[in-house]
Amino acid sequence: MARHRHATELPSIGKLDRCAGQLGRQLSTLLREAIRRGELKPGELLPSTRHLASSLGVSRGTVLEAFEQLIAEGYLEAQAGAGTRVAAALSVGPNDGPHGGSKTRAPARDVAGPAAPMRLSTRAAAFAEISRQFAPLPPVPFAVSVPMGPTAPDDVWRRLGNRTRALRAAAPSGYDDPQGVPALRSAIADYVRRSRSVHCTPEQVIVTTGTQQGLYLSCQVLLDTNDLAWVEDPAYRGITGILESTGHQRGMVRVPVDEAGIDVEAGRAMAEHARAAFVTPSHQYPLGMPLSMARRNALLAWARANGAWIVEDDYDSELRYVGHPFPSLQGLAPELVVYLGTFSKILFPSLRLGYAIVPPPLVPAFCGARVLIDRHSPSADQHVLAAFIDEGHLDRHIRRVRLVYADRRQHLIAAIARWIPDELAWLQPGDQGMHLVLWLAEGTDDQRIASLAVEAGVAVRPVSPTYSAANARPGLVLGLGGYSDEQIDAAVKTLAKVLNSAARGRAASRAG
Repeated sequence: MARHRHATELPSIGKLDRCAGQLGRQLSTLLREAIRRGELKPGELLPSTRHLASSLGVSRGTVLEAFEQLIAEGYLEAQAGAGTRVAAALSVGPNDGPHGGSKTRAPARDVAGPAAPMRLSTRAAAFAEISRQFAPLPPVPFAVSVPMGPTAPDDVWRRLGNRTRALRAAAPSGYDDPQGVPALRSAIADYVRRSRSVHCTPEQVIVTTGTQQGLYLSCQVLLDTNDLAWVEDPAYRGITGILESTGHQRGMVRVPVDEAGIDVEAGRAMAEHARAAFVTPSHQYPLGMPLSMARRNALLAWARANGAWIVEDDYDSELRYVGHPFPSLQGLAPELVVYLGTFSKILFPSLRLGYAIVPPPLVPAFCGARVLIDRHSPSADQHVLAAFIDEGHLDRHIRRVRLVYADRRQHLIAAIARWIPDELAWLQPGDQGMHLVLWLAEGTDDQRIASLAVEAGVAVRPVSPTYSAANARPGLVLGLGGYSDEQIDAAVKTLAKVLNSAARGRAASRAG
């Protein structure tokens, strides 16, 4: 008696939505789900493409498309003259289960059923914490550098953008030089020479996406696995986060800061032969004091004696409200210093353009590291910024922003003095920059205060994460932006309520 091949009936295949289109993809999805649910068993024969197309009321090409996709994924297998079957490889062998027999499973890349708990790597956990700490703040007081009104270069920037993009040189094209557009590198070299007493040529300039990338490049290029690096205590969380997440946490030497800046003698006692020092000499972050001349000379003498590099983060030095900005450390020893700057704060944060000025021997290494990160910054924006600098708009913009921020800063200081009692909080002295530090009473949880403030509509960041664990102090970073006097007053009043409420809670806890 002749054997007949019996194709499996497909009762579940009747849900094609003809209005949605892509019938081949819909059919492959339905077949895939039927196999996963066990409605179609490994080795079972499917209807012919003609029969299935007729029963579904679709073209044979639609069925062929679905079959070919599932064959490519490993769900189906076809043999000439033998039809198309559910792949036998989807069956678990008799020795694979506790009781033998056959059990349907999906291909290895799409296995159904419960999976073993996934363990995050130590670095993944560190990155997750950094993501939490750097979550963007809403554009309300006191988020740093939110350009509004007179601090926004919108009209000039738009006009230059329209003009430069009309030029062939600024039109989108292929990959560009990882070092940056030559016109912008020349403009930067001239700008930092005039404004920051930096000694360099355009060939030493690496255009970056901002200071953060400059710090990352510096760590990648300057430090080997077991090298030690000085980092200020407190310090910008961006540099400590890089070192923690790239395997240099044990090599990070937290050097204390006092009223004269980083304590070089303390650093030498802690790690004389460190490979690099990461410093903010013009405006210490977050405390605000400049590095004294005696400390500058001591730091350079240490670097020369030990063959060490100095990374100078000059993040907002343009904004000094009394006298002229302090000259760069790089100008005293260009051969030892990697100088980092950014336009993102002074113009607008979303610009994502900054620069690293590096000693000539380091240029190829920085370019190579840049290629592996993101190759280069968007070229069109670089052309716009070059024109903005060359035509004098940047200098005029900085003068305007300095006046606006000086006024906002004085208003903020007065508002804090009026509505926040000294026993709850007091300001760190300073005369420059885009932020103020508001110290909080001992025992205050500044991270909790920052969270409560954000919930109440005031954008602040805690100071304690910038310190090493042993030296942490509670405080808040209050950023300056293009906020009105009315916005500042309202935000300070709200912050005062948050602080008063927290103080009452602490008092009740102690009483209980």
